Amino acid sequence: MTTEPDYRFTLANERTYLAYLRTSLACYAGGLSAVQFLDLGSDRWAARVIGVVLVSTGIISTVGALHRWRINLTAIRRDEPLPTTRLPLLLATTIGAVGLIGLLVSLRG
Repeated sequence: MTTEPDYRFTLANERTYLAYLRTSLACYAGGLSAVQFLDLGSDRWAARVIGVVLVSTGIISTVGALHRWRINLTAIRRDEPLPTTRLPLLLATTIGAVGLIGLLVSLRG
């Protein structure tokens, strides 16, 4: 049986969802900016790789945020523990790797 949870839990879940969407938007903006404006010399492969990885991460983050919001809301309504997620690990690893690639490529040139 589902019950109406304390509204604070629902709003906290929504704030988390919106935070993931802001992260997705930042990935989209960073990826598109990298492709358009990042000048790492005549070879543009690094800018394209960074752009594709960031935009792909944004897409995954958007889909993952929606999925996480839904399953958390279900768990909250059923008074069950919240399920774990790997989304923060994925974001941290990807953004860290992109930053390291950008640093290494810029130091090389």
